[in-house]
Amino acid sequence: MHAPDATLSRDDAVVTAAPAAPATTASSPPRVRRTPPGAARVRRVVLALTLATLGAAALLLTWGVDGHWDFALPRRLETLAALVIVGAAVAVATVVFQTVTASRILTPSIMGFDSLYVLVATLIVWSTGAATALAMPPLALFALNTGVMLGASLLLFRAVIGDGTRGLYTTVLAGVIAGTLFSSISGFLFRVMDPNAFDVLMADLFASFTSIDTTLLAVGAVVLTAAVAGAFAMARRLDVLALGRDGAIGVGLDHRRTVMLAMALVAVLVSVSTALVGPVTFLGLLVANLAYRLTGTHRHGANLLVAMLVAAVALVLGQALLQHVLAFNGTLGSLISLVGGVVFIAMLIKESRR
Repeated sequence: MHAPDATLSRDDAVVTAAPAAPATTASSPPRVRRTPPGAARVRRVVLALTLATLGAAALLLTWGVDGHWDFALPRRLETLAALVIVGAAVAVATVVFQTVTASRILTPSIMGFDSLYVLVATLIVWSTGAATALAMPPLALFALNTGVMLGASLLLFRAVIGDGTRGLYTTVLAGVIAGTLFSSISGFLFRVMDPNAFDVLMADLFASFTSIDTTLLAVGAVVLTAAVAGAFAMARRLDVLALGRDGAIGVGLDHRRTVMLAMALVAVLVSVSTALVGPVTFLGLLVANLAYRLTGTHRHGANLLVAMLVAAVALVLGQALLQHVLAFNGTLGSLISLVGGVVFIAMLIKESRR
């Protein structure tokens, strides 16, 4: 009488124990995703922008040459190099600065950093005089200006941005006031300085895209390479810094040291771009925010690269159209300021509605 029950019990035990086999599989470690999310999208964007950059460069170099390659090509290559260097410097500086300030509206130019560079350069030439400034090599003058700019920009960051607790509009207002003050002081010194010193200042420090000091261009390329390499090296720390001060400190990041290092990179990059072509106010705002939209990711390794490519395409293609279609009836900086100013106002309005 009890045998069937025992048999059923053994069968039940077997049936019950059978599903236990997959438990080993379930307890095995999950597969690790080696490719970051959105990596395929970033690769497509980078490829498209690289091709667009090469196409715009070919257009700038070859349009309207008409066989005079020995005359046109060297000058156009200098212009192309300046465009790429300035675009990369502004793009990287803006992405890093926006991470530090936790705002996609603020840029170094809007906060007065390029105006600060102009003021520092003006003070150096005004205080040393035209003869001393002429005797100084462009490299030494650039190094002196960049060193002073580095210290002054860190002080400006601490004064304007502070600990990040100020509201957006207060920060923007403080930056605009600081930039206006620096520009006003520079304008006053332009009027009272010796005309020879003024000529030295304009010739050596504030060239245009079509008139580049090749020595300064080479130095700018070297400094840019080092600064961009430093920015990519700290890309993971910037990813953590984007969590905010409390979040970054909570995961063990040395927040103060990272912020100071990031601001040093921003100051050096702003010095490079401003020394080559002067202030370009809204370029960083345009290329950084377009890069964020194209990548769809918060990873700085992707955003830095895409922002550099977007800036290169915008500047090279814009210069080609300005040079060959509009016949220099305007400047590239004015076109960027027009478009960027509208975008900046639109972003402020959008932010206020939140």
